[in-house]
Amino acid sequence: MSRKKQAPTRIFYPDPKYGSLVLAKFINFVMYDGKKSTSEKIIYDALEKIKEKTKEDPIKIFNDAISNIRPNLEVRSRRVGGATYQVPQEVKTKRSQTLALRWLLEASRKRKNKTMSDKLFNELMDASQKKGSAIKKREDTHKMAESNKAFAHYRW
Repeated sequence: MSRKKQAPTRIFYPDPKYGSLVLAKFINFVMYDGKKSTSEKIIYDALEKIKEKTKEDPIKIFNDAISNIRPNLEVRSRRVGGATYQVPQEVKTKRSQTLALRWLLEASRKRKNKTMSDKLFNELMDASQKKGSAIKKREDTHKMAESNKAFAHYRW
C-alpha cells in the first residue's frame, strides 16, 4: 500500500446503448485482451435474447439478477494470537456489486452452452429467478458467515 496520497478512483462512463454504469462495468469484466467491442457484442446479444424471450426491459432483469447475487456478509481472515479465525463482516456496497459481477461472469463461463452470449443469457435468467450457480455461490458465502458467527467479536 502506498504511503503517499490515495490512488484516484477511475471514472466509469455509462454504456452507450442502455446508459447503465453497472452494465459498463460488466462489459469491462467480460473483456479479454482489450477487445471491448467483442465483449459489448456478447452482452448486448444476451440482453437482446432476454428482450425476445421475456418481452420485458432487459436492464431491469439484469439489475434484478445482480441484486439477487449481491452478498450481504462475507468472512475475512483475522489472526489472533497464532490462530487464524474466519470473522464474518458486512460487505460494502461497492464490493458487493463487484463480487456479484465477478460471480455472474465466473458462473456463465463455466456453463455448457455453445456461445458466451447463450451462457450469459441463461445465467442472467437463472439469477433473476434466484437459482443458478452464481446464487449458490452467494448462499455458500452467507452459510460460511453464519457458521462462523461465534468469532464475530474479533471484528475490527
